[in-house]
Amino acid sequence: MSADRGQRRTRAGKDVRAMIRGATMGHRLSNREVADILLQIADMLEIRGEVVYKALAYRRAAQSILDLGRDINEVWAEGGLRRIPGVGEALEKKLDELLRTGRLQYYEELQEEIPPGVVSLLAIPEVGPKTARLLWERLGATSVAEVEEAARAGRLRELPGLGARSEQRILEGIRTLYQRSKRIPLGVAWPIAMELLEQLRNLPGVEEASAAGSLRRMCPTIGDVDLLAAAKDGAAVTDAFTRFPQVAEVVVHGPTKATVILENGVQADLRVLPRERWGSLLQYFTGSKGHNVALRALAQSKGLSLSEYGYKRGNEEILCGEESQVYEMLGLPWIPPELREDRGEIQAAQEGRLPQLVELRHVRGDLHVHSDWSDGVTPVEELALAAGELGYEYLVVSDHTQSLAVASGLSAARFAEQRRLIDRLNARRQGAHILQGCELEIHADGSLDFPDDVLAGFDVVVASVHSGLRQTRDQVTARIMNALHNPHVDVIGHPTGRLLGQREASEVDIEAILQEAARTGTAIEVNGIPERLDLDDVHVKRAMELGVLIAIDSDAHSANALRAMYYGVAMARRGWANPRSVLNTRSLDQLQKWLRRRG
Repeated sequence: MSADRGQRRTRAGKDVRAMIRGATMGHRLSNREVADILLQIADMLEIRGEVVYKALAYRRAAQSILDLGRDINEVWAEGGLRRIPGVGEALEKKLDELLRTGRLQYYEELQEEIPPGVVSLLAIPEVGPKTARLLWERLGATSVAEVEEAARAGRLRELPGLGARSEQRILEGIRTLYQRSKRIPLGVAWPIAMELLEQLRNLPGVEEASAAGSLRRMCPTIGDVDLLAAAKDGAAVTDAFTRFPQVAEVVVHGPTKATVILENGVQADLRVLPRERWGSLLQYFTGSKGHNVALRALAQSKGLSLSEYGYKRGNEEILCGEESQVYEMLGLPWIPPELREDRGEIQAAQEGRLPQLVELRHVRGDLHVHSDWSDGVTPVEELALAAGELGYEYLVVSDHTQSLAVASGLSAARFAEQRRLIDRLNARRQGAHILQGCELEIHADGSLDFPDDVLAGFDVVVASVHSGLRQTRDQVTARIMNALHNPHVDVIGHPTGRLLGQREASEVDIEAILQEAARTGTAIEVNGIPERLDLDDVHVKRAMELGVLIAIDSDAHSANALRAMYYGVAMARRGWANPRSVLNTRSLDQLQKWLRRRG
């Protein structure tokens, strides 16, 4: 086996920092885990543009460790690291630090410079270090989903050194990557499903069509794309489905069910039943399993049996053509799919306590957006126009502050210059009203990137942790607590720092953070980037219980990415959030009054 580009693919999706954290808790790193850390260092060095031999040195050492034939911990205990081919004095010190402490400072420093999402781009066949850096610097892409979106929009071919053929090869590489992946982000699965559903609804004889399963419940990650249709002639529908242009391979093809592999590698399943059974079919295949079990138990207590085909009372069959009828039969109101996780929703429905969930139409503005002044790719003026087209009253341009150099963070002087631009743009009154904010860096020691007199000049301050995410629970919690106690901090951004499939959440004590946010009146962000969706649904629900205000934001780095708000709203709905608990459902006047009271 060669410790080169091919191994990037085998370790795609691994969180090597989780290995390191495990080592600090007593888990001995294996040869494979140590090698993966060295290979990630090599990846980051190449992305950074270091001379080739530095990355090669780490790859050679990684290969030697894989081929060692002995536990590296035993070799280390014997003082024999230098006997491993490719391990010189400098690398010996790093391996000693790693195996002795479970941490490697050099690795952590590189991670602070190169976002993990950029390294993940190397898992795409046809994307090497130079291309990954180009995609990151020119498009702000830090996820495979963002690269796919840009490629499908034809934006990759416009980059230097790329072209239409390179763009197509990258799309093909993403398809191959998806075929290897077990789950895909909601933000990838949802547009795929919507395109297929539109085609299904246009087929002759199709009366209804819907997403189902974890996709309809808007879970953060999806296994397969589950689709349902109602039609008299199921065979005709499945026949047509297997011939859709997106289909690359037909796995199962029957009169009521079809399973296909799409061109992008995603599996899609379709089930078809008659229209008179649509309601029970939709309810059953939406799930979740726990919700359905509880619903069937309730039915049994009323002398009924419930399945995907409808109800039975003895020999009497009761059909449910509408999903609401499934719930009405049990004396319940219709329960939104996002709540169907067996987390008390049935009892709440029985007691009339189901929340009025926030909807996208309730959102009046976006509080966390990046422009081309820092690591975004869209000018401020274009962002405001795009926000206006979405119906927003206001948009907060919240570029990074100075310490996040990797994201071209701005100094106080640059922010002052940006303020003058924003004032000029607002005077024109085109698009959404622009508020100046910042994404304030919370340093590793808990201090903030700007003093209070500078922070006082911003309309909105979103404070976030980007580095040192592998600190201890007490350390990372104390950092956010310090930001919560600053009267100029209005929102805590993506509080756990997770990247789905790429990086685990930090050890932050979310319960303590939420309780303190309730006390200080600080909003907690629900970040709509599909790879983040941070705060997650479980903690959003806890925030609702504590009376914490949340801000649903897109964290957009381009005008198109403003639409990530949709996924943030979905996560908030899964957490039982109502419009009154969401800061940016307020009008501009109401928001500014809230901000003045905080100031």
